[in-house]
Amino acid sequence: MDTRIANIVHDEFGVETDVVLSRPEPQFGDYATNIALQLAREVGKPPREIAEQLAERLRGDDDFADVTVAGPGFINLKLSEKALLDLTHKKPVPSRAGQTTVIETNNPNPFKAMHIGHAFNAVLGDTIANLLAVDGAKVYRVSYHGDVGLHVGKSMYSLLKYADGDIAKIQAVPEDERNAFMSRMYAEGSRAYKDSQEAKAEIDDLARQSFEPKTPLYIQIYDMCKDWSFEQIDSIVARLGNIPIEKRFLESDADMRGVPIVKKNVPDVFQESEGALVFKGSEHGSFDNVFVASNGKGLYGARDLGLMVLKNEQYHAQKSYVITGGEQRDYFKGVIAAAELCMPELKGVTTNIPTGLVKLTTGKMSSRDGDVIEIAWLFDEFKRAIVERGGEATDEIVAGALRYQFLRVKIGSDVVFDVNEAVSLTGNTGSYLQYAHARAHSVLAKVDGQVGFPTEVRDEDRMLVRKMGEYHEVVEVSAGSLEPHHICNYLFELAQEFNRYYEKNQVVGSEHEKHRAGLVAVYADILKAGLAILGIEAPEKM
Repeated sequence: MDTRIANIVHDEFGVETDVVLSRPEPQFGDYATNIALQLAREVGKPPREIAEQLAERLRGDDDFADVTVAGPGFINLKLSEKALLDLTHKKPVPSRAGQTTVIETNNPNPFKAMHIGHAFNAVLGDTIANLLAVDGAKVYRVSYHGDVGLHVGKSMYSLLKYADGDIAKIQAVPEDERNAFMSRMYAEGSRAYKDSQEAKAEIDDLARQSFEPKTPLYIQIYDMCKDWSFEQIDSIVARLGNIPIEKRFLESDADMRGVPIVKKNVPDVFQESEGALVFKGSEHGSFDNVFVASNGKGLYGARDLGLMVLKNEQYHAQKSYVITGGEQRDYFKGVIAAAELCMPELKGVTTNIPTGLVKLTTGKMSSRDGDVIEIAWLFDEFKRAIVERGGEATDEIVAGALRYQFLRVKIGSDVVFDVNEAVSLTGNTGSYLQYAHARAHSVLAKVDGQVGFPTEVRDEDRMLVRKMGEYHEVVEVSAGSLEPHHICNYLFELAQEFNRYYEKNQVVGSEHEKHRAGLVAVYADILKAGLAILGIEAPEKM
């Protein structure tokens, strides 16, 4: 439609221009444009005169039921019934067709419990991957985990003491208690590291052993608990509704690739300082950061360089996305700047998407001693709240409520939610939208015979049909900016519009049953499609 108007502009005034359409208040029409005001100086005519000239051409187009000029030269467009209905099944136009992308859809470290912040990043990463796919990209989902370093040393300190020379003691931990057990081990090690110089020295040694183990018992416990961690991570991520990853990357592998890159780029990119290799991130909007320690061991920056190389070798992607907490924003500015100086061929590939914090109305998320609120606790809280309001607390319903609370907030803002409000069937929640879909199917199940696509738009239908016709536009905006909250807002508004329609217009048993049922079916399909992008199940019964 915008292209059609641009062609008329060219025909009438010989000007090449992009036409932007906006959605005015319904009483003014379905679309509006201020193109006449933009053209006034170039064309040398009053904008109102330009608008009238364009409006006259548009009035001959069958897609428009009415074209009016308002104010100094705004053009308001009211669509015909056919054009309005056509928009309800128009597909979003992809802007990333042919692009290969790789995105980390989860990255919790083994040897620690998966907590709510990890779940937030996993849900957001998975949903952004869905948006990339809808936008035409070939998407590879991967994960990245720290299997070496200080956090391993802290956990191994506690694990070795717990085993006391007998790995069978750890093996006896029940499967459903392993996540909590690993959380406790890490927390105890973290406290010991802070409270005791002797423990600190031992933990530092155990951290070094994560690269080069010294004893068979260390290797046995390390391998077993790492396997436990990944089993737990995969299970929890699946429970959240994420699509499985294609490949798991590890810091130990990235370290072996990253350290040589740093050393190779001294002194052009990195400078030596007391034996350590430092990147002057302060010259690139970040901060000065040590990539390789004075003992020659790689640190996080070196490993992230190595990870970029591993991803590139595996996928040769045009874009690579990394979702992290907002506190890592400046760190990644420095790492990306260093990577692009070392490897110009990767310039513009890696993008960091920093998030806000997750906060619960019931209290703080974690302590400095390593204690965290585990994701299992949040699942249990959601289940409790759903059961208390009389619902069936399946994993799909719980995941839908949880995902929506994470996704409805603009990326970068903090997520603050009350568990009981999050499962409400009356507010802006995932449960409300899942119930809305189930309710629509309940209506359709009562309709006599087949339900077809509507062929007309009655006066009482127009607001609902107009709202349904916005879906493709919202998806294009959401996919273009990689911001899922646009879809959340739209689906909530759509469900509210449908409720207003349904309250005033009887479907089952009315003389317009077939027609109105057709609208209900279109509405249900749009809800389902939007929820699918968010990774949320659209149940037919609740």
